[in-house]
Amino acid sequence: MQICSTWKQRSFFLSFMFSAALSAQAQGDTIRIGLPVPLTGAYGAEAKDQVRNAELAVKEFNDAGGLNGRRAELVVRDDKLNPGEAAAKVLELIEKDKVNFIVGGLSAATQLAMNNVTKQRKVLYISISQSDAINEAADFSRYTFHEALNPTMTTAAVGNYVFKKGMRIAFLTADYAYGHEMTRGFTRVAKEAGAEIVGEIKHPLGASDYSTFLPRLQALKPDVLIFNNFGRDNQVSIKQASEFGMKKSMKFVTPVLTFTSRMATGPAAYDGVIGGTSYFWGIEDKVASAKAFNDRYKALNGGVYPSDYGSMAYSAVRSLLTAVKAAGTTDTEKVVDSLAALKYDTYKGPQYYRQCDHQSVQSVLIIESRKGDGRNPADVFNVLKTVPGDEKLLRSCAELGHV
Repeated sequence: MQICSTWKQRSFFLSFMFSAALSAQAQGDTIRIGLPVPLTGAYGAEAKDQVRNAELAVKEFNDAGGLNGRRAELVVRDDKLNPGEAAAKVLELIEKDKVNFIVGGLSAATQLAMNNVTKQRKVLYISISQSDAINEAADFSRYTFHEALNPTMTTAAVGNYVFKKGMRIAFLTADYAYGHEMTRGFTRVAKEAGAEIVGEIKHPLGASDYSTFLPRLQALKPDVLIFNNFGRDNQVSIKQASEFGMKKSMKFVTPVLTFTSRMATGPAAYDGVIGGTSYFWGIEDKVASAKAFNDRYKALNGGVYPSDYGSMAYSAVRSLLTAVKAAGTTDTEKVVDSLAALKYDTYKGPQYYRQCDHQSVQSVLIIESRKGDGRNPADVFNVLKTVPGDEKLLRSCAELGHV
């Protein structure tokens, strides 16, 4: 009888210790977030700031205690701005590195490749680059979220601000998905405004010499020349067009006017250029969450301000980890539901994901590059208008193919 009692006590003790060990292991498991971005290539400056911003979001989560003691970890990979490489890196992150979630992409093409891998494997993915296709039913899945602006909302905001009836509009377009989608969006707005599209010249991604394109654009005699390109392409083409003297006869506009490009190229080339952006640090005077975000970022980065595309990575990772905490688990299905229902203000004002396509509904800033520096060397833009987040800026769910 005593032996039986002792055995039961021992069994209970061993069972208790095994359960406690499993619980401790589960509590200690790291929440791993894969971040594939093009650290090398034409968009390297933007990608590096995305990493810094994502690291800030992870640090804040961990400093606040994580998920019941479980800490988050960022696993960064270089997708080299190549769709094939991007797909391979995402597959490696999922199968080898055992990440729980994926955030990343800085090209319309690479993010679609990433999304194709993640949706097949039912891994939650948040894109942080502009794309219209990723919202369409053909590419979308329950596991797909789009934190960035998309070309439809960007061109609607910028086009409605710039275009007037009778204006002549020409495009210099990077010949890939990003450029094509921007042209499509601006063409739509121009038709509504009564402006005339007089022509489009396409250039390859990563071009370094635009001298053969510029005379052809000038011959179109546009009132507005739109640079539908990004990163290094945007910097070089706008600089060369400025040196060619084209600003004397036309207004320069670009759908996405980035902080990194303006800081890298300087005031002369970008003087007077108008564009759209998801974020500029200067709104901190009016938006409390922007001031708090800027202060935290600067404290970790030597007083430097966050960029627009970088801040999207911060918002994506922070909102994801907020959803994880709200769900109380890293279970993908529960986190998807939590994120889809999230109303958040991470850095720029209120945002939420539209139910049919998980597009983040948010404000669009219309900005103009200053001729000289303002309050400090980073005060490079005037905010001309803030267009509030509104689903009316987006294509309808039915137009995207969602039932």
